[in-house]
Amino acid sequence: MELKALSVEAFINETGSDSPAPGGGSIAALNGAAGAALIEMVASLTIGKEKYAAVEVEMKDIQAKAHDMKAQFLAFIDEDSAAFNKIMAAFKLPKETDEDKKARSAAIQEATKGAALVPFKIGELANQLLPLAEAVIEKGNQNAVTDGAMATMNARTAVHGAFLNVKINLGSIKDEAFVADMNQKMASIEEAIDAKEQGLLQKVNL
Repeated sequence: MELKALSVEAFINETGSDSPAPGGGSIAALNGAAGAALIEMVASLTIGKEKYAAVEVEMKDIQAKAHDMKAQFLAFIDEDSAAFNKIMAAFKLPKETDEDKKARSAAIQEATKGAALVPFKIGELANQLLPLAEAVIEKGNQNAVTDGAMATMNARTAVHGAFLNVKINLGSIKDEAFVADMNQKMASIEEAIDAKEQGLLQKVNL
């Protein structure tokens, strides 16, 4: 079952069930997909309008980029849940002998790294939505400027939500260099996106 292929109602109900997946990582990806879709929409509503002829080429480029990013986020909805399921499978490996225990421990560590990397990629991609949101807010169809603002908020939520899922997995990873590298990269992105979001929202004068 592909989560991304479910109806909105079915996906939300599955999230609310007693199954641990889809969880926060998949929802972060959903936020990213929604943000990308809103940017794509504002660009689409700008293209073909005489008033915005000067930014037509730029908006077509943004439209295409947002469309591609939307598809990536939708794929991440399933990838995040699959990564979590790999951890669960690793925990179910046999642990009768010392060799079993060693192999099981290694499998858990590998799966946990994978479960950290997927939401990290979600956060990285969501951060890349901000320049596109900025462009549609400043230059796009002003009748849809609030949709650009909403895309900005979706992107920020996707970053912070995804990174929370990274951090909870990092707590179980023994590779200190891997953990330090991930934490450093996340801190840089989080600080930048918070400032960027505030700056963009201030440009929406209503």
